[in-house]
Amino acid sequence: MDIGSIVGLIIALALMLLGMGQYLSAFVDFPSLMIVVGGTLGATMVFFPLDNLLGMGGIIKKIFFSQSQSPSGLVATIIDFAGRARREGILSLQNASNETDDEFLTKGINLVVDGIEEGLILEIMNNEIDNLEERHKNGAEMLASMGALSPAFGMIGTLIGLVIMLQNLQDTAAIGPAMAIALITTFYGAVLANLVFIPFSGKLKVRSNQELLLRRLTVAGVMGIAAGNNPRVVEQKLNAFLAPKHRGSLTG
Repeated sequence: MDIGSIVGLIIALALMLLGMGQYLSAFVDFPSLMIVVGGTLGATMVFFPLDNLLGMGGIIKKIFFSQSQSPSGLVATIIDFAGRARREGILSLQNASNETDDEFLTKGINLVVDGIEEGLILEIMNNEIDNLEERHKNGAEMLASMGALSPAFGMIGTLIGLVIMLQNLQDTAAIGPAMAIALITTFYGAVLANLVFIPFSGKLKVRSNQELLLRRLTVAGVMGIAAGNNPRVVEQKLNAFLAPKHRGSLTG
């Protein structure tokens, strides 16, 4: 679970509610919320395929509940596999799936064990990385678009409220609700954009970059094993993917 994202949302919401104080009820207006949320969702459905929008739950889940694998731990596992392959032969890794939860690494090792040509292994694994990057890019773009659309629908709600108000200037009782729609829709649009959609898009990009780094590290390790490289050589190749403070000798 991403504690930082949850704590950040709680802090931002708590401070806004604290600022509203005793006037909290004045910021609750369902017509305004319908204009902003409904308009944003509707425009997003026009902008992106419906399947993308239906997959929003999975995107949100990845933002809050993604479990990032330790790069150092992954390097240690790959070096262990490389050492075993050098000592006992590549067939000693045929049960690698029982030793790691990393499906991408397991897939690469299985390709090596099956005797697939190195060039084809590289192509297969790179294609999977490209597809992963494209899926993540689509999710981040959808959230970024919603971040741009919600303030726009907030302004549309403001215009609607102003028109209603001008149509009822003679009715003083109608001016208040119309003014509420005019102002609160802009508020809702700004909050959704700057507290939800844009930060979520940014976090998804960060998650994507982290996962892509691990995938590229894995490809380098698998190709080193396929080439029969010495574990020390594999380690040096993989350390290039790590920050200097996380590098260390794992080959003894």
